[in-house]
Amino acid sequence: MAKIRWGIVGCGDVCEVKSGPGLYKADGSALTAVMRRNGALAADFARRHEVARWYDDGDRLINDAEVDAVYVATPPDTHMAYTCKAAEAGKPVYVEKPMARTYEECQTMIRACEEAGVPLWVGYYRRRLPKFLKVQELIEEGAIGEVRSVLIRFYQPAKPADEFPDQRGWRVDPEVAGAGLFLDLGSHMLDILDYLLGPISRVQGYAGNQAGLYDAEDIVCGSFTFESGVQGTGTWMFSGFENLDWTEIEGTKGRIGYVCFDASPIALTTSAGTEEIPVTQPDHVHQPLIQTIVDELNGRGQCPSTGVSGARTSWVMDQMLAEYRQKNYG
Repeated sequence: MAKIRWGIVGCGDVCEVKSGPGLYKADGSALTAVMRRNGALAADFARRHEVARWYDDGDRLINDAEVDAVYVATPPDTHMAYTCKAAEAGKPVYVEKPMARTYEECQTMIRACEEAGVPLWVGYYRRRLPKFLKVQELIEEGAIGEVRSVLIRFYQPAKPADEFPDQRGWRVDPEVAGAGLFLDLGSHMLDILDYLLGPISRVQGYAGNQAGLYDAEDIVCGSFTFESGVQGTGTWMFSGFENLDWTEIEGTKGRIGYVCFDASPIALTTSAGTEEIPVTQPDHVHQPLIQTIVDELNGRGQCPSTGVSGARTSWVMDQMLAEYRQKNYG
């Protein structure tokens, strides 16, 4: 197996535990260079993770002869530009989620990689976490019969405006993130349903700003239909009174319920009652998906999270946000 040498563009917080170590701990994988606009922070990351080289310029990392593949871990406003540059350099790309700010940007990225003949993957790592592989197994073995509907509820309390600069400022800046926290968090919840139940073909949605803490939407409600005929609804609210993260997949013989953002047990409800199924989670949640990328580059299997699948999730979110975007920030 050839060793794939990675370079990270944007070695920020997500790279510390979730993804960065996976690039050098996966079999046949190595991390050889990192970049951050603040060179001192890039150097510090390189020192602590024992990475040979660091840069404060993304172009220099992309064109480093010792970098075989590029992981783009910047905020969404630069995903398209860095992906296109890496493709032009002939290097495979692994880009953070959401894939881009809009479906249109996703399509530009896909075309750039297709024209350059390089693969493009997206960091929807739940497609390879044990929890969701177990949900997939339960569905496929008929534990809840034929799937009929999906219900998503995701609520977080409102945060005072002065908390955002330090906690998640760019995530509620439409110019940088493409929208608000719905794009950042809802993307994971919708993508894993695309993986479990297939593509969504029809969408309607409404968004609003109820708390007025920032320009982006702070509530999104949507309904959607999968190609299979399964129906779904979801509400993502960021100005409520409690934290709630719960998805239910309803079938003709039972129901699967789960929390998307931690390793809580899966709840399987049938006529026999409710069973809690414990799950495990790897220390570095990106690592199982990274392993599929490395294996694919070595001709052994395929990564299940591609540019095409990632773009589908962006399309769904675009439909839900279309009216709000048009009225509020173009």
